[in-house]
Parts: sequence; structure tokens; C-alpha cells
Amino acid sequence: MIQVSFRFYEELNNYLPEELRQVWVESNIETKASIGEIIQSLGIPPDEIDLVLVNQQSKSLDYLLQDGDRVSIFPVFESFDLSEMNQLREKPLRNPSFILDVHLGRLCKYLRMLGWDTLYSNQYTPEQMIELSLQEKRILLSRSIQLTRHKQLTHAWWVRSSNPLEQLKDLVTRLDLSSQADPLTRCLNCNNKLISIDKTEVVGRLEDRTAKYYSEFFVCRKCDQIYWKGSHYENMVKFIEQHLQTVN
Repeated sequence: MIQVSFRFYEELNNYLPEELRQVWVESNIETKASIGEIIQSLGIPPDEIDLVLVNQQSKSLDYLLQDGDRVSIFPVFESFDLSEMNQLREKPLRNPSFILDVHLGRLCKYLRMLGWDTLYSNQYTPEQMIELSLQEKRILLSRSIQLTRHKQLTHAWWVRSSNPLEQLKDLVTRLDLSSQADPLTRCLNCNNKLISIDKTEVVGRLEDRTAKYYSEFFVCRKCDQIYWKGSHYENMVKFIEQHLQTVN
């Protein structure tokens, strides 16, 4: 017999009895048992699992447990820091959303440009960010490693680089986001989805040159910002193509 400690995170706890949820559980098991076998014995479908850490090292479900192992088991993106780890599946199971700290304003613009639901405010306190991350299952992105390793957080990622373009490339690569991009569908100012609007409804707010040369317009119903396919649109398209190709 060997002794192993397990902890399951977030929705995986729904498969467990109350006393095993959100706590470290010590278990005596037969030797040569794999992580996958233990998980199945608890009634948790293996395809619900995206990441397994054994003593803080990424392992597959075929890993044979050793005496003293501490095993953390996460559904998709339920990790403190994915940058050094290998996920179990090729593609993530659901679309991510984010909340960013005060140092990541430019990264926020890039993420919204690419279509991801991204909250940002220079007024957020760390406590507010943690609360929003937990309530809305947002991945908290921060330049502070201490914040991303807060004991309450289950969705967090430490942003190492100080360069916004490097931040974007690293994030999209590590979380395999490129196939989920939905570019130019969100307001860069307030994060809301844009809707198409007839030119006649906004023509009185447009500069003469814009009204003359452009016909396709979009609006944010929250902040009332108007967008159209001008030169700035073409520049954003080039930016998106360049940076999504970079990570593919």
C-alpha cells in the first residue's frame, strides 16, 4: 500500500461527496495504480480533466502513483500557472474570459481586438479581481506572481513579460487560443459586443469624409462608440493576421 494525497478543483468537485470537495484528501491505494484508474474509481469522467500535476509537475493519466505523491487535478484552465505545463488535450473545452490587473492595459486592448471577453480597470483592487475571477470563472492575468498564486484563485496566469506583444503571443500560445479568436467583434473601450447599424442611424455623428467614403458601421450599445471599416480597420486586420499566424 502507498499513501497519496489528492485535490480536485472547481467543477470536478461536483462528482465527489461533500467531504472530499475542495480539500486535500489522503488515500491509501494499491501499488501500481495509475491516476486515470483512481479518477475513474471516483466516478469522474477522464474527458473532463485537462491538467494533472503530481508534486507540481505535469503528468498524464497513465502515470503510476508513488508513495507520498501530491496530485492536483484540474478541469480546463483551472491552473495557477500554465506556462510550464502540458495540458492533456489538444484543444481547450470552452472559450476563456479574462480579468487583467492595472499593468496590462495594452494587453487588454489586444485581447478585446481579438474578440475575447476581457475586464480591465485601473480602479480594481486585488480583492475585487479575485472575487470577479471566482464569480465569473475568469482567468486572472497579472504581473504579480503573488496575486496569481493566491490560495482562493483557481483561474490565474502569471504574465512574465513586460512587453505587450510578447504577453499576447505567450498567452495565445500557452492557452492555445488562436482557433477561438473572433476578431473585431468587441468594443475596445468597454468590452461589449458590437452590433451592425445602418449608416442612416449614425450619419449625423460622422465627419464629412467618413460619411462620404464608408458605408459599413458598427456600434457599441453600452458606450455608444461607433466603428467603421476605415484605414484603422485595415491596420487592425493586418495586426491580427500577423500575430495569429505567429502563434500557429
